[in-house]
Formats: sequence, C-alpha cells, structure tokens
Amino acid sequence: MARKKSILITGASSGIGAATAVLASKHGYDVGIHYNSDLKGAQLVAQMCEQEGAITHMLQGDLSNPVDVTRVFSEFDAAFAQLDALVNNAGIVDKPQRVDEMSYDRLRRMVDMNLIAPMLVAKEAVLRMSTAYGGDGGVIVNTGSAAARLGSGGQYVDYAATKAGIDIFTKGLSDEVAAEGIRVVAIRPGLIETAIHAKGGLPDRCDDLAHLVPMKRAGDAEECAHAILFLLGEGASYITGTSVDVSGGR
Repeated sequence: MARKKSILITGASSGIGAATAVLASKHGYDVGIHYNSDLKGAQLVAQMCEQEGAITHMLQGDLSNPVDVTRVFSEFDAAFAQLDALVNNAGIVDKPQRVDEMSYDRLRRMVDMNLIAPMLVAKEAVLRMSTAYGGDGGVIVNTGSAAARLGSGGQYVDYAATKAGIDIFTKGLSDEVAAEGIRVVAIRPGLIETAIHAKGGLPDRCDDLAHLVPMKRAGDAEECAHAILFLLGEGASYITGTSVDVSGGR
C-alpha cells in the first residue's frame, strides 16, 4: 500500500490555513496542524481533518522565535514519516495606521512574523525535501497577499511590504531548489472573509471594500484552499516561482 503524503500547514487553526487543512485531508494527506495561541481552533480543525480520514498532529509554536521553528519541525518529524508539502501560511496584521504613525516595535514584529518566520520555515522544509539532502522533493506554497501590489496605503503598508517580500522570496527560493525536486509557489489572496480583518480592527472591511472588486464580492477561505491544493497537485507540476492571485480580479 502506498504511503500517504504528509503536509505541514502553518497558521492552521483558522481562516485559510484551517480550510486548507480540511481540504488537504479530503485529498488524502495526513496533516501537521501548526498553531500559536488558538488551541481550541486547532483542535476543531484536527477533528474535521480526522473525519476525512487524515492522521493529524497539532504543533504549537511562535514562528517568530527560531527555537520554536526548530521544535515544530522536530515534532513533525517524530509524528510523520516524511514532509511532502508545506503551506507556509502563518502571518499577522495590525491596526490601521499610516507609516508616519508606526512604531519600531510594530515594524519589527511585522517583519519577524510575516517575512523572517516564513523564510526560516521554508529553510527547514528544504532541508527535508531537497534531493541534495537526500529527500524526495516536494512543494512549498507560500501565502502572500494582493496587498503586495496594492500597497494598503492608510491601513497596513507594513503588512503589504512584508507580503511583497514573500513574492520575491518565492521566486528566489524556487530558482535555488527547482533542480532539487522542489516547486515553490505562492497565492496572493485578495479581499477574503476571515478573522484577520477583525484582528486588524476592521471587522466590516470585506463589506466596505467589496465594491472595489470586479466580481463585487469578497472571497472565502475555501476558495483560497482550492487554489493551494491545485498548486500542490500534479496538475501544477510545471509551475514554480510564481504567485497566483486569488482576488476576484482586483
């Protein structure tokens, strides 16, 4: 019997990460469910994945702390035979501010969590997947944002800047590991109905901005998950180094 593939999804206790975990389970993956503080959310996601036949393991860690990154991967290694796919999804947003109002601490926190952490997470994945290190290859899907193109002026320029960094990181890393059996791609979600808007102080943001989207509506986490699963699959076997907009045309 063929071994089931195993996937690690960061930030999987809610939103896009949670939807991706459940959909990956339906596609036959066993799932490492990373979370930081939302234990109840992670437990609920684990239950939904297990109902789809997946073996799951919850992995707690603050990915802005390099020690936690190493520990999360060590726990994944102990729970699963191999890492086949990574969805590098965890990230944060902050309250709306102009750049001339932002503190150093805010900027430092944003860069640590939204840019440095995904790079460290991807590094650990490469060490396990790359044929240069004895791996069998794999796929890394980074979660960027349409904010990387739009700038998010007057709201989250710092967030947008880190997501632009994810675009460049996706391209650069893909070039480094393409000949080592690893594809590196990204999605750029647009206006998506998740809890991140309330966390950023704008719970009605999707309703307020839907008129700016050519499709005249916000997207949902499941639509992003379907894009991610496509990029993970054989139908995307010749796609690497690119970011795919999931933004309703905006």
